[in-house]
Order: sequence, then C-alpha cells, then structure tokens
Amino acid sequence: MSEKLFSGNIDRLRAPDRVARLEVERVTSLCLEDLHVKNALDIGVGSGLFAEAFSQAGLEVAGVDINPEMIAVAKQFVPQGDFRQSPAEALPHPDHSFDLVFMGLLLHESDAPLKVLQEAHRVARLRVCVLEWPYQEEEYGPPWRIV
Repeated sequence: MSEKLFSGNIDRLRAPDRVARLEVERVTSLCLEDLHVKNALDIGVGSGLFAEAFSQAGLEVAGVDINPEMIAVAKQFVPQGDFRQSPAEALPHPDHSFDLVFMGLLLHESDAPLKVLQEAHRVARLRVCVLEWPYQEEEYGPPWRIV
C-alpha cells in the first residue's frame, strides 16, 4: 500500500486547461449511461473534481484518498460528500455499497493495481469505471517509468 502522494500545487489539479483535457462532463455522462444510479464512490478522489460532477448529477457521493490534504480539498467542493482517508487497496466500505465506483487517473499511481481493481469490484453494485492515461509518452500525463 505505498501509493504515491500528490505533492504538487492542488490548484493545478483544477486548472481550466486540465479540466478541459479530462472532459469531466463527458466522462461522468459515460459512467452514468444506461444506469439508474443513486450513489457513487470516487477512489483516489484528489481535489474532488469528478466527485463534484457526480454530485451535480444528483448522486450521493463518497470518496477515498490516501492523502489527507486531498480529503480536505474535496470536502471544500462537495461539503455533503462522505470523504475518508484510505488506501485504494483496502477500502473502508462494505461489499456492494455503491451503484457506481469511479477511479480517475489512479491505477498508474498504485503499486498493486490488481488489488485496487478487486477492491473496486467488491464495493460496486452496478458498475466500475476507470479513467487512465494512455500508455504512451505525451506532453500531459505521468512520466514513463522503466520497469
């Protein structure tokens, strides 16, 4: 459980150019497509960007992040959300707790991506959605790592 902590400027996570590249409305719409969803869990909630979008779509929102700084920021944008500090590999929720489980740009940060996916599946009732950077070198996104 040695997920890396974001140590950059949190405002950068909500910069208009980054939000536009992430296509937040399109992503949330695709996650909700053809589902009757009441609640969602955002794993690796970060600044709450996607949690906020799910909340604006009328969902009860929860989120987890390993970084307590991110939990505080997410609560600023979604005060009614249930945000908890937790590693993605050991979620503090019972089985089948959420209609939708979302992970945005998280798997590349985990040392145990399979365990993260298993936990997401465990707490999901209807759907797990994953948004991740393409595995290619590009101007935006994480740097390539040699394994």
